[in-house]
Amino acid sequence: MGSHRSPYDEVALAVPVTVPYVRYSIRGAHWFFARALAETVRQAGIAKDRIDGLCVSSFTLAPDTAVGLTQHLGLSPRWLDHVPMGGASGIVALRRAARAVQCGDADIVACIAADTNHPDTFRQNTANFSQFARDAVYPYGAGGPNGSFALLTAYYMRRHGARAEDFGKICIAQRDNALRFPYALFKKKLTLDAYLASRPIAEPLKLFDCVMPCAGAESLLVMRQEIAAELGLRYARLTATIERHNAFPADPIQIRGGWCRDRDDLYAQAAITPSDIDFVETYDDYPVITLMQIEELGFCGEGEGPDFVRAHDLTVGGSFPLNTSGGQLSVGQAGAAGGSLGLVEAVRQLTGAAIGAAVPRARIGLVSGFGMINYDRGLCSGAAILRGARIRFCGPACRRCRRLRAAASRSD
Repeated sequence: MGSHRSPYDEVALAVPVTVPYVRYSIRGAHWFFARALAETVRQAGIAKDRIDGLCVSSFTLAPDTAVGLTQHLGLSPRWLDHVPMGGASGIVALRRAARAVQCGDADIVACIAADTNHPDTFRQNTANFSQFARDAVYPYGAGGPNGSFALLTAYYMRRHGARAEDFGKICIAQRDNALRFPYALFKKKLTLDAYLASRPIAEPLKLFDCVMPCAGAESLLVMRQEIAAELGLRYARLTATIERHNAFPADPIQIRGGWCRDRDDLYAQAAITPSDIDFVETYDDYPVITLMQIEELGFCGEGEGPDFVRAHDLTVGGSFPLNTSGGQLSVGQAGAAGGSLGLVEAVRQLTGAAIGAAVPRARIGLVSGFGMINYDRGLCSGAAILRGARIRFCGPACRRCRRLRAAASRSD
């Protein structure tokens, strides 16, 4: 546990932005970053040069990195980071940005994750994803994550008695959530019969177990609460985060991630328990990894994920609202932006700015990330707990309140 950790006092997350996803695009990643930045400054009502920090996540930005992107975007940040951790990038970027604004290295940090998707992008990425991919996976015809997650899913099913219907319930609930989310690429209701009858991809995975690559971007601003109030921005408060890499190297195959090593620290930072969480946004490129996160973040015991899913309604209005936008399994996976999809959605839910279904009376949300799969395990994990901020309006003569109401109308 981080016994000497400083709290995340006064850290605010504001201006959640999504650049709508498309299956394929002729544009490069730079265009999606630029679109995200332009929409962010428009919704924030600020000049671009007020952003003095930038954190970037992308698989398709090469040959540029974050520093090259600054010239394309016309930014001159005094704090800069590039987080190459895939589905954990959103949480890790938030952690870095939060400390930067707390200590004054930056006042307003834009955390932007974006990727493009050409017809051959996914094949090229998977062929060179890591040294493991180059040497031990792709040359043998198992390019891409489907084979790896089939291995992890089959092992989980044997070990814990999970059934295809359990994974199907996750996919179906998330599809129901996605039907009310305008940016979701999947627009058709999913039934259990359709899920079970879908074509096999890599035993035991079927079509709807597998995330669909696409292009798009996710963005938000991190700043101190006093700056958010000054700008009249609705915001969520950061209360806790954890991060862990290569958590259990001795495990012969991934049966757990890093969340279980640090979850007590996570809840202690926020001074809550899992029962206080109103909704959860997991990283969900495959349903088995969502089950692992539900278990390891303390909502049930190890191996109890299948029973937990059977006992709960996972839709926005249910007993355990999960991936309220539909998650990647129904919205799509815009490369590294998939690692920020849940974080951006959580800020919307907690600031009254949901563009799809809203969780009733949501006050506290948990977001988790998972990334960088090698053959038999993903290496990065993280989580954050956010709270909605109570904003009190003084009256019609208050300039700050007028800015807050203007911000509400802009996001609506």
